[in-house]
Amino acid sequence: MRSSGDIEALARGNGVEIFGVADASGFLDEGYQGKRPQDIMPDVRSVIVIGVRVPRGCMEPLPKGRAEYTNTLLAGTVVLRSAAYRIAQMLEAEGEAASIIPVEGSEFGYWYADRETLKADMSTKYAARLAGLGSYGVSNLLLIPGFGPAYRMTAVITTAELECGRPADMLHDSCSDCLSCVEVCPADALHADGSIDRKACRDYMFTELGGLRCGLCVKACWENFQRR
Repeated sequence: MRSSGDIEALARGNGVEIFGVADASGFLDEGYQGKRPQDIMPDVRSVIVIGVRVPRGCMEPLPKGRAEYTNTLLAGTVVLRSAAYRIAQMLEAEGEAASIIPVEGSEFGYWYADRETLKADMSTKYAARLAGLGSYGVSNLLLIPGFGPAYRMTAVITTAELECGRPADMLHDSCSDCLSCVEVCPADALHADGSIDRKACRDYMFTELGGLRCGLCVKACWENFQRR
């Protein structure tokens, strides 16, 4: 089993602030309902998760400044894509296969996810939980210590067998006395039981907002995190 230390050093040298490695076999758990990296790369062994912080200056004005918020998110995507590409190059130079998972379902004019379910070919949030980076909130966002929900992530799937983190708890305890994300959602897409109406969320962003990202659940959750 290979250490991921040099991969992490490369990532952090390219602007990455969040780093973890998940065992790809965790996606075979029967409790996981999404698409699996094994469907893309049958002999995948590891999923490398990388992320960057979302600057608070683009979240604080929301719902004003949604264009600036969306543009800032896409700028984070550029950083992550560059870092992920360098990681893939490193792994392939060692004789392994590597491929990059999109940051989210729709970016730069392209759709990477199923338009009806908004599910991509692999859940990066689930990979991050498997890597021990954080746990899910009521909002379905992954909450990461020190970052809350205010980050961008992508992942590199690879045939390399790497040292992996230990999976975190499924649900984050900070949600036990807070439903701010549910209360603030303009599309009524979030519910107190943790369920989400993906179609309502999609329609609000791509019809009401014309493709701009909403961000209100992220802002509300982030503000709650700051107070804890």
